[in-house]
Amino acid sequence: MDVPELLCRAACHVPVVAKGEAGTTVADANEYLGHDEWEIALDLLVELGDAYSSEIAFWDLLAEAARMMWLPWTERWCHWRRAEVVHGVVRADLQLVDPDVAGGRRTPIPGDGRLRPLWDIGDVTAAGDPDLYVARLWVESQPDLQPGGRAVVRLAPLSPQRWRRLAAGDVITMHEQMPVVATATIIEAVLPVGDDRKA
Repeated sequence: MDVPELLCRAACHVPVVAKGEAGTTVADANEYLGHDEWEIALDLLVELGDAYSSEIAFWDLLAEAARMMWLPWTERWCHWRRAEVVHGVVRADLQLVDPDVAGGRRTPIPGDGRLRPLWDIGDVTAAGDPDLYVARLWVESQPDLQPGGRAVVRLAPLSPQRWRRLAAGDVITMHEQMPVVATATIIEAVLPVGDDRKA
């Protein structure tokens, strides 16, 4: 399949009534496709993917189109959103520790899901120590998070079943070494119940 066909197929998944943040619809995406404005159409479809209960196939089509268009950030985001369809969504308000405090980061956090820090979500080991779990981190609306900064982030736990009890308002901590690197307040946690599905 070529890029226009991939985008057309993805557009077929979007309900006519779905609206993006700016009020855009799938008709707008199709109009840009008709004028061979593929990148704009892709951006609109990605935005519309958050406006309805999108499916795995939708994100697969967009990821492949982004790959063929040499848009690595968009491709990574589509893969991230696909994984959220399978494993659920965890979003949090993250505040990094000041860089002058012990444990504080002195370099920015990359915003595209590459960082895999440890998280204390309240579980303890048999010895009574915090039981830490790995979750990848995506920074919303910015390419990275500066030292001491604050942002809304999305988390992709490697063991989603352990995170199911989390709810809005819960506070968890991020660790890269022994001291706390950041504190995060959960603002959304929608995780599937039952056996985890494979992505």
